[in-house]
Amino acid sequence: MPLKNPAETSSFKDHFSHDSSSYSKHRPGYPDSLFSYLSSISQQHEKAWDCATGSGQSALQLAKYFQTVIATDASESQIKNAYKQENVHYTVAAAESSGIKNSSLDLITVAQALHWFDLPAFTTEVERTLKPKGILAAWSYNLLSVHPGIDECITNLYGNILAQYWPAERTIVETGYTSISFPFEELTAPRFNMTIEWTFEQLISYLSTWSAVNVYKSNNNQNPVALIYDKLRHAWGNSDKKMLITWPLTVRAWQKT
Repeated sequence: MPLKNPAETSSFKDHFSHDSSSYSKHRPGYPDSLFSYLSSISQQHEKAWDCATGSGQSALQLAKYFQTVIATDASESQIKNAYKQENVHYTVAAAESSGIKNSSLDLITVAQALHWFDLPAFTTEVERTLKPKGILAAWSYNLLSVHPGIDECITNLYGNILAQYWPAERTIVETGYTSISFPFEELTAPRFNMTIEWTFEQLISYLSTWSAVNVYKSNNNQNPVALIYDKLRHAWGNSDKKMLITWPLTVRAWQKT
């Protein structure tokens, strides 16, 4: 089956290719416990598909547990900047038209991207490519937490300064994908956290990857992170000091019958 050019896929909304190298450098990784869990609920471990792989963070983790990982993204720029590994095969493809063989997948994962998809079309693609008893897992994370003074600054940036600049799909993330369903048996997934120790400048770099930040910059010719910078730095203290950053992960998983 020929792959569709992402430019021909009307449902594709590319919010991140403007600076894919920065996106891959300044985004947190997912905990290995998540992928250990996904491996434990997968009956076979031959082939997994990491859909909307971005920089390939999840694909690399899956490669520890599955013989082959197909990692697709509709953004050619993201694929070019993805982390490489021998048993991870990167392809530019839309979520709704992967080009993957029928009934060939043990696991499909979607990390922080399900809200962008044409869900009816993606459901058809999942049904086509998953093996019987195969697993679909999707997860999302919302605002990070450091400590109250820092959290207050970031909440102001997220919910006030950038309020009108977030895409409408962001509300789906905020509710932990509870509005999304698939015609499969849902499994009860445990809760996970992403954690990392960062310096102040690493936090600033991460905030600068937010899609709404870039929309704000385009519309106002100003970086909105600058509006909270001084207060945020004061709350942080020594800018070289590393602090623990935490994001709660919401995971939903389904098994094809």
